[in-house]
Amino acid sequence: MQFTRPFTGKDLHYFAHAAELGFDFVELLVPEPEDDLPLADVKAAASDAGISLVLAARVNPQRSIASDDPENVKGGLDYLKFCVEVAAELGVGIVGGPLYGEPMVFGGRPPCPRSDDQIAARADRTIEGFSQVAPLARSAGVVLAVEALNRFETDILNTTRQAVELVDAVNDPGCQLMLDTFHMNMEDRSIADAIRLAGPRIAHFQANENHRGHPGTGHLDWTAIMRALHQVSYDGPISLEPFRRADDRIALPIAQWRAPREDESDKLRAGLGVIRNSLTLAEVDQ
Repeated sequence: MQFTRPFTGKDLHYFAHAAELGFDFVELLVPEPEDDLPLADVKAAASDAGISLVLAARVNPQRSIASDDPENVKGGLDYLKFCVEVAAELGVGIVGGPLYGEPMVFGGRPPCPRSDDQIAARADRTIEGFSQVAPLARSAGVVLAVEALNRFETDILNTTRQAVELVDAVNDPGCQLMLDTFHMNMEDRSIADAIRLAGPRIAHFQANENHRGHPGTGHLDWTAIMRALHQVSYDGPISLEPFRRADDRIALPIAQWRAPREDESDKLRAGLGVIRNSLTLAEVDQ
């Protein structure tokens, strides 16, 4: 999505471009059957570029293991199984995102009040759903990395503490955490403390600015964040997901993803440098 969307077979050359910018891997949306993105071609292009892949799931209310509609729950379970199958075919070890499948604003539906019993039932269904799929993922060599989103994007997991509670309840190595600093900046009291709380449960880390722009253009303390990752011995992928474009027109829907209006290669390279330098400083400043 950083370069083009939809991403199809004709766009696989961007893998090599990402490698040229200094990235080790690309986070790719799980290819859908209608995407004109043959998995064999994806795997070959990544190999030729010398980079690895992680996957990001595409969820919606019809793919929700938390839903009170049994058909939506089935859709969510079937989709997670599909994600595992795709990951296994690509040789990818991580599928991340709000895998419970309950988007709100981005899904086109407003939040609604629920009783305590309804809230508890949604939590139970979420845990049960992951408990069913996590063993399948584990047996395929795949980790489902579940992500907490801010309160405007979901009402299932908002804080790292909630996500930790979910992963601990599922209690299977096939279900771990993806942390995203954009969301953590809004919902966690301390990003560094949240990282230390999550500890060994972290499977994927997204280094995103407070305004979802390129690292170094916002107010996040990257050295402190990377120091916390170092303290918990995190050695997994760190991805950049900037889509706060340089476009400040009035009435522009900032919450929606849109293609860049310029070549952002230099900004991507610079943001990567911020993260790499912060990692180095975190490691030496112990």
